[in-house]
Amino acid sequence: MRETPNFTGWQAMVLHREDGNTEKLIRQLRLLGIHATLQWAPLSAAVLPDLVIVDADQGWDDLLPWNGETPACPVVALLGSEAPGRIAWALGQGAGAIIAKPIATSAVYPALVMAVSIHQERKATAEKLQYLEERVRLRPLVHAAVAKLQAAHGIDEESAYAILRNCAMRRRLPMEQISAFILAGAEPLPEAG
Repeated sequence: MRETPNFTGWQAMVLHREDGNTEKLIRQLRLLGIHATLQWAPLSAAVLPDLVIVDADQGWDDLLPWNGETPACPVVALLGSEAPGRIAWALGQGAGAIIAKPIATSAVYPALVMAVSIHQERKATAEKLQYLEERVRLRPLVHAAVAKLQAAHGIDEESAYAILRNCAMRRRLPMEQISAFILAGAEPLPEAG
């Protein structure tokens, strides 16, 4: 189970119209230890706060620095209506929660926790996909190293894979990296056992 985040010292950017609800939200965030400021200009991808809170009803999507990618920080979308299009937009931007206005004090903390949790899950999924894509991209190196081992030792493909796997385990390196070393001649050909 995930640890409940401690928001003390967090910086939040609120993309919202300046009205009574905004001031109420900022006061509530301060009670949680979050310093929040209002923002009307586009966010910079280089300097992002710990948390972004956006009023989805006002169409702030053009101010967010990511386009369909996993957000670099948790996002909470505040919705004043139940319009399905706006809800879909908010979730598509990585929103961790939907808080219907007027914002109840009791709704803010659970919504922020949910936003952080969903953000962490999406970030972990994106990192895993990136890792798998990299492994697939490098897979031809493994096939080439296996072919080199087969030719050098006159063994079948399964035995060559076993040698390569054992070599990678002994060196505590990915098979792709060992394969690259073997193909470059930087790693002596493992002995067939």
